[in-house]
Amino acid sequence: MAPVIQYEGTLYRPPSEADSLILQATIGCSYNRCTFCAMYRDKRFRVRPLAELQAEIDQVARSLGPRGAAAVSKVFLADGDALVAKARFLEALLDRLSTAFPNLRRVSCYASPQSLQIRTPEELARLRVAGLTQLYLGVESGSDRVLDALDKGVDSEEMIRVAAKATAAGMKLSTMILLGAGGRAGSHEHALESARVINAIQPRFASVLVMTPVEGTPLMESAERGEVDDLTPVELAQELRTFLAATELRGTIFRSNHASNYLALKGTLPKDRDALVSVLDGVLADPDRAVFVPDFLRAL
Repeated sequence: MAPVIQYEGTLYRPPSEADSLILQATIGCSYNRCTFCAMYRDKRFRVRPLAELQAEIDQVARSLGPRGAAAVSKVFLADGDALVAKARFLEALLDRLSTAFPNLRRVSCYASPQSLQIRTPEELARLRVAGLTQLYLGVESGSDRVLDALDKGVDSEEMIRVAAKATAAGMKLSTMILLGAGGRAGSHEHALESARVINAIQPRFASVLVMTPVEGTPLMESAERGEVDDLTPVELAQELRTFLAATELRGTIFRSNHASNYLALKGTLPKDRDALVSVLDGVLADPDRAVFVPDFLRAL
């Protein structure tokens, strides 16, 4: 019988964590100011008690039994910013996870720029040894103008700096860029500057999402005042084409498989860059024949 874990509020995880055991190590997001994000606005941020989490891990392992526990290979630490918890707390949590699940090969979590700012290189290295191997970093844009409008709390150079700390510790980075975040007038700048930052970070994974106003966010309030451009699928394809053509990466897995995207593309950069650009050139040359995901199937 599969174990039942009680979660608080709505649970979010990256697409690549669909098969992971999700442990809600923290509730909400410690920063929680990004104008476009509504995921944790109804939650008060806090770190769950370590003893409570350790007991939950043990309960899951017992419920699964030896064979089931041995089958757990990936764990995702929710909610939005587990990395902000104290290093010794995370080390103890990772230790209990590795004991409970002997074949565990990956533990990951979202990481805000702010949480990476407070982690020392030594702490990140210890967490990597303890089993925290992958971080999801919302870069969103390489344009300082756009980052300021999104209220990310850092500029592009600081984003590069904190990402380098994680890479130096041996952690894999999965980075996200928000298509459309620069608006219509700033689309070209947003695409080129985002490529510049991603080139500097050299993440293991890079993905794009489409910025979409949702209820309860400052972005939606701006949209209701007519201050947010709603880029068409063709305009977003042009922005993505500009971004991909400007990338200079050395082995990054690229995806546009988030449910907000109009086009689902995948490849490894730089190997597949020209092929992906060619696909987008075809879309731009004949938009009427392009197969865009319809709005009713997208996660808005």
